[in-house]
Amino acid sequence: MTPLLAVDALTKHFPLRSGILRRSRAVVRAVDNVSFEVGAGETLGIVGESGCGKSTTARLLMHLVPADRGTIVFAGNPVGAGSRRDLYRQMQMVFQDSYASLNPRLPVAMSIAFGPLVHGVAKPVARERAMDLLQAVGLDPALFANRYPHELSGGQRQRINVARALALEPRLVILDEAVSALDKSIEAQVLNLLIDLKVQFDLTYIFISHDLNVVRFISDRVMVMYLGKVVELGPVDRIYCDPKHPYTNALLSAVPSMDPRRRTMKAPLSGDPPNPINPPSGCRFRTRCPFAEPVCAEVAPALNMGEDGRAVACHMLMPGSGHSRA
Repeated sequence: MTPLLAVDALTKHFPLRSGILRRSRAVVRAVDNVSFEVGAGETLGIVGESGCGKSTTARLLMHLVPADRGTIVFAGNPVGAGSRRDLYRQMQMVFQDSYASLNPRLPVAMSIAFGPLVHGVAKPVARERAMDLLQAVGLDPALFANRYPHELSGGQRQRINVARALALEPRLVILDEAVSALDKSIEAQVLNLLIDLKVQFDLTYIFISHDLNVVRFISDRVMVMYLGKVVELGPVDRIYCDPKHPYTNALLSAVPSMDPRRRTMKAPLSGDPPNPINPPSGCRFRTRCPFAEPVCAEVAPALNMGEDGRAVACHMLMPGSGHSRA
């Protein structure tokens, strides 16, 4: 089947300018040659340390930031700069800061109806759609339609943002840390709401989070990023139960456990991630990898698809790569 979203070699480098003439002296390699696919109806989770390029990837998909290179194909059609209006009808995004995402001068119902109004929907129809969506996200329209964002709690504001994202009836919703600012009880409610809405509206999700337990709960597949690169991609249970890449293994070993027999006796990794302005040659994880060998510094590992449906970028998983563990 043709994937709903296909991304190939997506790249974004941010120039660092200095001096009187503001000339570019260096570049931050935020996203470097990222490729993945998202099937219709599935949830792809994206995880990784801060600064690995998760949010930049989401903004590149939404064309909020122009890409340097790479192609994005949505529903079989290449997405270009001239087709953003049609793209936004089918792809929407929910941001982390629920308060900053809403206009403080607009009532809740108008915030939800604003998108359809801009796209030519009649005002009575747009307002009726806003009322239906308020009901769908668990908020009584009679109580919340005329309230302002400052009158709502964090969980209620995030429900409004989810309703606003659904107002244009999109096929794909990108959730960038959508529940990370909420306490655990409200987070669970919003996660259950997202699962119900996915079935009700036949949605596809890209879910970005630092919380590995949340990603495992909601995702079908997981993409692990490190320093602007994809290091592992595959079904969620296979990756969580048997991680292949050393970074994925270290990331999952840092998850707190309630079992006293599974105590962490030593840190899974040492040191900080390298500077994205001048990343290491070859494998970008080699400076922190306990299995690094000379071939890791000489050749960048390709993201190879295995028989179990997962792709891993590591020389140890590539026969004939020159690594002693290959």
